[in-house]
Amino acid sequence: MGTFSELLAASASARNSLLCVGLDPRSASADEARRECFALIDATVGSAAAFKANSAFFEVFGAEGMAALRDVIAHVPRGTPLILDAKRGDIADSSEAYARAAFDVLGAHCITVSPYVGGDGIAPFIARPERGAFVLCKTSNPGGGDLQALPVNGSPLFIEVAVRAASWNTRGNVGLVVGATYREALAQVRAVAPELWILLPGIGTQGGDLCASVAAGLRADGLGLLISASRSIAKAADPAAEAGRLRDEINSYRHAFAATPISSMAPIREAHAPAATTAPRPRSDLEVPKPTASPVSQPPTNPATVSTTIAELARDLVEIECVRFGKFTMKSGRPTPIYIDLRRLVSRPTVLQRAARAYVEVLRGLEFERIAGIPYAALPIATAIALHMDRPLIYPRREAKEYGTRAAIEGDFKRGDRIVVIDDLATTGETKIETIQKLESAGLLVRDVVVLIDREQGATDTLAKAGYHMHAVVTLSTLLEAWRSSGAITGAQYIEVNAYLGRAA
Repeated sequence: MGTFSELLAASASARNSLLCVGLDPRSASADEARRECFALIDATVGSAAAFKANSAFFEVFGAEGMAALRDVIAHVPRGTPLILDAKRGDIADSSEAYARAAFDVLGAHCITVSPYVGGDGIAPFIARPERGAFVLCKTSNPGGGDLQALPVNGSPLFIEVAVRAASWNTRGNVGLVVGATYREALAQVRAVAPELWILLPGIGTQGGDLCASVAAGLRADGLGLLISASRSIAKAADPAAEAGRLRDEINSYRHAFAATPISSMAPIREAHAPAATTAPRPRSDLEVPKPTASPVSQPPTNPATVSTTIAELARDLVEIECVRFGKFTMKSGRPTPIYIDLRRLVSRPTVLQRAARAYVEVLRGLEFERIAGIPYAALPIATAIALHMDRPLIYPRREAKEYGTRAAIEGDFKRGDRIVVIDDLATTGETKIETIQKLESAGLLVRDVVVLIDREQGATDTLAKAGYHMHAVVTLSTLLEAWRSSGAITGAQYIEVNAYLGRAA
């Protein structure tokens, strides 16, 4: 027998799918739950890489419900993994009994588990390579941050869970549960656990962003992410059609963000290729000429350093008034309760250097020959980054010179050079595309844009649709959590800014 991860990879490749169909029957009886799940499995099996059965909706009917659950698991076709969503977690002897119940009595291939009791409580669930466990890491519910975001060794607790889970994966059968409602956390988890499968709830009814989630969580091999959908499929007028539509939508983003062409992933591969440790990058439909210079090669990101740097930046941005709270008016005339002005970094060289180091942690996983700063706020930042990394810097002028060289782009470059674009903030992403077009018109190749703060107002999606991948050192929502935790903002300010961003606080 292979490992659980190999089983999952084989099923995903066979169906060209990362979709996990949730079996959450809200039925009036055990028999009704059985029939409902049988029908859903039959309708969606062609589109599903895996199924996930929620134990709670069967346990509620007692012994009859557990019998129905066993029948539902047995109804899943051979070769398709079934994950038992039971969130178990107890001391060793109890966990051993839970594991036997899940795997031997019910016949599940995998189970969701809580890490709260530590590694010895999880060990019985991962003792057999062909059986696996998805460890709760950063859950999709709003209250998950009450404990999961608490600082531990300079990082949020969920990062520590991810690091520990990666160390438990000695048999190739450990994964993580990360909610799609927290895409910044998803990116952070992927950075510290590059090889693990991630079970991703929160798409659909809970409002998670599918495109951003695939960009943040997909492995470079186009696998490693299992996207769960339950009610949106089960309650659809045509569950089969909805499952197929969602599978195809996921695949469209896989094509954009996977380093390996998706068409090369099927049929079932005999060996599961190891995951790359670099961040996924989008492909273009155009042939990209290979540059003559060697790409940047950097050591992998240190997650503890990233988390510490972000905490320091959150504090500094308020202290030097790069971020202010109150009543302001944007250039568009729209009122805003928060104003971010990163131009003030130029007067604080220590903070500017700290910001540059934070960018560098993101840039380490990207390939490029030159850095391009967007005038004007990002130019000092890009200069600091270039000095730190010893990489050449160029920048596009807002208007071409009408004298001398009449240059539209300042600096030394040649056609075919790979460029990473640096900016301070991301809002809608439209100005980034204007800058990229100037660079591309000069024969330069752009795939990646890196910003300090993502205001989470559509830039990621806008750039993705245009074929570019945006990376943010930190999102505004993450900064808000840091400011609230440190007391830098009041509860009222926290609620007001979240309301302005269209999110519940």
